[in-house]
Amino acid sequence: MKFTALTAIISLIALVNAAALPEPVPEAAANPEAAPAIELLEKRALATVYTKCKNSNQVALTFDDGPYIYEKQLSDLLTQNGAKGTFFINGNNYDCVYSSSIAANLKYTYQAGHQIGDHTWDHKDLTTLTWDQIHDEMWRVEQAMQKILGVTPALMRPPYGNYNDLVRSAAAIRNQSLVLWDFDSGDSVGETPSQSETLYNQAIAKKPKNILALNHETYQSTVTTVIPYAIKKLKTAGYQLVTVSECLGIPAYHSVGKAGTRDSTWHC
Repeated sequence: MKFTALTAIISLIALVNAAALPEPVPEAAANPEAAPAIELLEKRALATVYTKCKNSNQVALTFDDGPYIYEKQLSDLLTQNGAKGTFFINGNNYDCVYSSSIAANLKYTYQAGHQIGDHTWDHKDLTTLTWDQIHDEMWRVEQAMQKILGVTPALMRPPYGNYNDLVRSAAAIRNQSLVLWDFDSGDSVGETPSQSETLYNQAIAKKPKNILALNHETYQSTVTTVIPYAIKKLKTAGYQLVTVSECLGIPAYHSVGKAGTRDSTWHC
């Protein structure tokens, strides 16, 4: 049994390195015979954590917690202004990713050239979870992205920006990097649109080399008021509005293929 468990984990690693989505790994507590295999995984290299863009004169506008009802409107706003955004999505947070209208919005956004990243299934603090729970949070939303879009994400953002070595290890076996931010619009902590605009003005006034901005697509005022204002100010300041992958100079996806066909598995 020990050989079987270890062999299964090694096979999992091989599949991930080939850009396949991994299946859940048994918890050591539930299956003591799997403990050596899990220890092997935890000793792997830790995922890189990015907090800033690399390229000059670029801003990456990122949007968490969707896909949601305002996403198509936000996608169009960005496109109309020659901008690209990055959407770190959940599977079942504000809405179910498999909902017909929500899935359609997500596909529309992806096809418009915006980047889609992993933000876990239902936005739990990963630092409070076990290995298998972390893995499940990541795997389920990645599976949804394969079904709806046909892609395997190379970037993930841990909810609340919280991570530990176990989270980095779980990302590493997927060949994923973690992406945080160096600017927060404050929309998720109660800042008014006016206050968020002031925060953008203050950031731009410092004339940084680049900005990696955190926003949330789940607030209507962010989509209708703050982002239009920010786009105008950032472009006037000479910044190019790009995806996170563009500002970091790394791939957005490990694989890009054909989207799936809706079936009975498309549910939350």
